[in-house]
Amino acid sequence: MYNLLKGKKGIIFGALNEHSIAWKVAERAHEEGAQFVLTNAPIAMRMGELNGLAAKTGSQIIPADATSMEDLTNLVEKSMEILGGKLDFVLHSIGMSVNVRKGKHYTDPSYDFTTKGWDVSAVSFHKTMNVLYNKQAMNDWGSIVALTYMAAQRVFPDYNDMADNKAYLESIARSFGYFFGRDHKVRVNTISQSPTPTTAGSGVKGFDGFLAYADQMSPLGNATALECADYTLTLFSDLTKKVTLQNLFHDGGFSNMGVSDAVMSKFVDEK
Repeated sequence: MYNLLKGKKGIIFGALNEHSIAWKVAERAHEEGAQFVLTNAPIAMRMGELNGLAAKTGSQIIPADATSMEDLTNLVEKSMEILGGKLDFVLHSIGMSVNVRKGKHYTDPSYDFTTKGWDVSAVSFHKTMNVLYNKQAMNDWGSIVALTYMAAQRVFPDYNDMADNKAYLESIARSFGYFFGRDHKVRVNTISQSPTPTTAGSGVKGFDGFLAYADQMSPLGNATALECADYTLTLFSDLTKKVTLQNLFHDGGFSNMGVSDAVMSKFVDEK
């Protein structure tokens, strides 16, 4: 290991189980010398295995509903108490669509479900940064990262309203990132990751087929959760101090492909 995050302190949102990207980020951040607080919604904590991760990484857990300003304020204040000062990094790894869970088609959603998913998946990022910004909770040259997906730019029919949520999330990163950079020298970026078999990702209709398709389309193949964690750590580190307001594709090249030989071969008869 490289001691890439030695002495750095932060908050990691969204670890649920060992398949979660946030879980891998926590493991790798610990290996690279960071200290951090883990957080997730109370209901998600009951579903997951967060206590084991906390024990493994020597971390404390603070439950928080990321849509609640009161919970987020408590999270940030207690995290600074526990960690002994301001924060150097924050990972927002939260996403949820009630419409997807309930099998509601994009053309016929429940708008109450839409609003809930939008709040959890995107507005929560604005709320988190609101608290961090106004509490001046981040050290200079700190780094805030959210996980997204390229359905924000292209149509993936079964991704449903999560595509809209991710588009809004990326816009928040740019807009809030300007003020955070100008006023506090804090970086804000999003990582657009390959389709990854997490608990959330696997809930999307036809996910297994799309996972195989993306792997065949990408010259380097799909990026794994662990590889995404490694990439995230570079953004938390001092090696990327001038990288901000970016949506960074981490997808084996998928985002720049039109078609691949492997995919074309399935539609062309060999003579």
